[in-house]
Amino acid sequence: MNQRERFLEIMDFNTSAATMKWEFGYWGETLDKWYAAGLPKKQYPQLPQPTDSFATPTSHLYSPAWTCVKRDTLPRGIAAMAGGLYWPTQGFPLDYDVRNFFGMDYTQILVNVNLLFCPVFEPQVIRQDERTFEYRDVDNVRRVFLKDEATIPTPLEYPVKDWASWQKLKEERLSLKNIKDRFPDNWDELVKSYRNRDYPLAIGGYPHGFFGTLVHLMGYENLFIAYYDDPRLVHDMLSTFTELWIEVYSEVLSFTDIDLVQIWEDISAGTGSMVSPAIIREFMLPCYKRFTGFLKERGVDLIFVDTDGDCFDIIPLFIEGGATGMYPMEASCGMDIVKVRKAFPKLKMMGGIPKSEIALGRARIDQMLEPVEEVLKTGAFIPFGDHFVPPEVPWEDFQYYRNKLNEMIDKAAR
Repeated sequence: MNQRERFLEIMDFNTSAATMKWEFGYWGETLDKWYAAGLPKKQYPQLPQPTDSFATPTSHLYSPAWTCVKRDTLPRGIAAMAGGLYWPTQGFPLDYDVRNFFGMDYTQILVNVNLLFCPVFEPQVIRQDERTFEYRDVDNVRRVFLKDEATIPTPLEYPVKDWASWQKLKEERLSLKNIKDRFPDNWDELVKSYRNRDYPLAIGGYPHGFFGTLVHLMGYENLFIAYYDDPRLVHDMLSTFTELWIEVYSEVLSFTDIDLVQIWEDISAGTGSMVSPAIIREFMLPCYKRFTGFLKERGVDLIFVDTDGDCFDIIPLFIEGGATGMYPMEASCGMDIVKVRKAFPKLKMMGGIPKSEIALGRARIDQMLEPVEEVLKTGAFIPFGDHFVPPEVPWEDFQYYRNKLNEMIDKAAR
């Protein structure tokens, strides 16, 4: 089996197929520390440039910030993708050297179509000095980037402030009449490559979700208030994006099949969901059901929800909405993959390993891989660190962890 075929077998609960050897990703500072500690530097991760390809919120969000300073190393707060999180996304580079060192699998690829504003906003520099870079991004969010810290830019102003600002955006940049403008110029070439692919092909991803997109365009606090003070606005935004995504995905599926859909939500925090089940049921579930129903009618059965935090209590709602998988199962926030598997035996899972605890040494690594070994026996599970591996994790400890996990994966498939 090639990698794509194996991925599909894994997700069909075929335990004789060796699960994917992926990680979610690594922070830039982490990789630089590992290179200094002995990771062979053969293909250093390269930042996608804003002019490299079709610039969309999917592929190039934050790129103006990452590239505003010329540097020889990665920004410390950028991440290199390692399979468990799709690519392209957020102007992040791909990892090659860690993958090749451990003989890991190639990444899942995300179809890079424009799922937000069309045309995208032209990035605009507002002010810049030695320390800060303030700008508007392709999504028209005004952000500030601190050059020394070099972490993900902080939003300062959101484009959706009220009903009037939303209606203007909707009229000018969310039309269903220009769907083909949302596709890159080399779409025909991409379709040919997709038809001969040996990797999983996904669509969706950051910042696209029925909670996530609204947060992205309004901010958490504003959205929480709007659920109660302006429900008409929330419903209209959700209805508009549901219609848009169905239209775009219909066009994609007329050219190529896809293997999975990624819905980015990040709706959970360390102690549970940030919104109540009642809010999810009122606002999100009708859109989920329509959206996933459309997908399943067209043969797309792998529908993953990406949320950090403790999501255990709201898993049933996502399943009711048509989702079939969840990740990264943030063990660091109390997500117990054994408990999840027993409670939801048909749910497909990825992640589940507390990434920061790799730094605690071999005894702790052995201990935290025990539940991984148990869940691997049940299928439809791809284990990896439950978010980007932080710089506190030494290269020596990561080597022990990853080698042991790879051996565990190989053994489980025998």
